[in-house]
Amino acid sequence: MTAVAVGGSEEPPNPTMKGAKMAVRLADVAAACKLSTSTVSRALSDPEKVNALTRSRVERIAREMGYVPSRVARSLVSGRTDSIGLVVPDIANPFFSAMTKAVQARARDKGYSVILADTDERAVDELDRARTLDKQADGLILASPRTDAAQLREIAENSQTVFANREVDGAASVVIDESEGMNEAVQYLVSLGHRSICYLSGPSRSWSNLQRREAINAACVANEAELIELGPFEPQIQAGMRAADVVQFKGATAVIAYDDMIALGVMARLAERGVQVGREISVIGIDDSPLSEVAYPLLTTIHLPGAELGATAVDLLLEQLDSAATDSEPPRLCLETRLVIRGSTGLRVS
Repeated sequence: MTAVAVGGSEEPPNPTMKGAKMAVRLADVAAACKLSTSTVSRALSDPEKVNALTRSRVERIAREMGYVPSRVARSLVSGRTDSIGLVVPDIANPFFSAMTKAVQARARDKGYSVILADTDERAVDELDRARTLDKQADGLILASPRTDAAQLREIAENSQTVFANREVDGAASVVIDESEGMNEAVQYLVSLGHRSICYLSGPSRSWSNLQRREAINAACVANEAELIELGPFEPQIQAGMRAADVVQFKGATAVIAYDDMIALGVMARLAERGVQVGREISVIGIDDSPLSEVAYPLLTTIHLPGAELGATAVDLLLEQLDSAATDSEPPRLCLETRLVIRGSTGLRVS
């Protein structure tokens, strides 16, 4: 039996009230609103093009009817998938876990979903992952990629891309300024009496590692401290445990590791050997991951704004997607670092 408006009612009864099990279609909402399907579609997917009263009425009726927009249908109309592709080196690394959660939260707030690809620290897989996601998403965020810059530029030229924690000429990026935090760390160690500082470097193709090496070297020169560089090491606790033996052999009294994972491995190995971290040797990590606050002693570390990095990368990407300009200079944003002092550092013991 066909529902008919009675008593001057503006809108027919809600079909969902009759126990209907079929999904509510856009055409059903349009009929209930007594508007064209195209007008209702614009009100729900491109609200700026519809006056406020109409938009409010359409949204209310769609909500009451239980209408769920079809992502596939929307993408056919707009050519957009409302999704973002994210490529990270290792989701198990606390830094990238925090960044990924921030990307997902910001994207969700903006009405986007996130398609995640983890390269498992295999730089050779980055391009394949990016190209695969490019076919499924409106734009890409590549976190700390280690691929050659020329190949990364090619990705950016063929798709909307933001690089997180990596600068690429001609492409949008948001990076972390390593210099301030590294300078604070070296100055702090020197103030504690340390004159021989060991840097445990990260992966050789890591752009972040290069920035950290240069910043630590400059700080050591400025503060008249000897720099001993060891590595490269993978950002894993096991790698830090291997590094600890070499650190002891070199006789350094202070260590700055490429990241917290390596630093925690160093601390674990030194503890096995009966060395008191913070008294006999000082250890500093980089990241300020949650693990740094559960180690014993608590790990002194350089705070990197991983969550802010992820959220900012999403904002930059969505600005690109919404902008008609193609000839403007791609934005480059820089976030700050700071030293967080805890128990793994202390006065040099003669």
